[in-house]
Amino acid sequence: MVQSKAEDVDGYLAEIPPERREALGRLRQMCRQELKGFAEVMAYGMPAYERDGVGEIAFASQKNYISFYLLRSDVRDAFEERLAGQDMGKGCLRFRRPEAIDFDLVRDLLRATAAGPGTVC
Repeated sequence: MVQSKAEDVDGYLAEIPPERREALGRLRQMCRQELKGFAEVMAYGMPAYERDGVGEIAFASQKNYISFYLLRSDVRDAFEERLAGQDMGKGCLRFRRPEAIDFDLVRDLLRATAAGPGTVC
């Protein structure tokens, strides 16, 4: 997907190919459930979750994968062992297929992020 021009997350999800919509909707639901006190915004053409105006989590439907952006280096460091086998960039997990998303890992990362502020890369 080319960078979205959607004004909100509902609009973003409406643009997503149907085969990815359920997984991305589930990511959104988990973010909203676990990230209490965070604002849901569109940033850089993707859904993002900010605390005090600072983005800490985001997700996106890319051309070849679904990205989950974990922008907290302290959380990534704390989960180093569990993240070791994942397809990762500097600040994102990449899932080639919606059914490959490890929702248990994502939930744990969200909970660790919500637990308190930390270092954003």
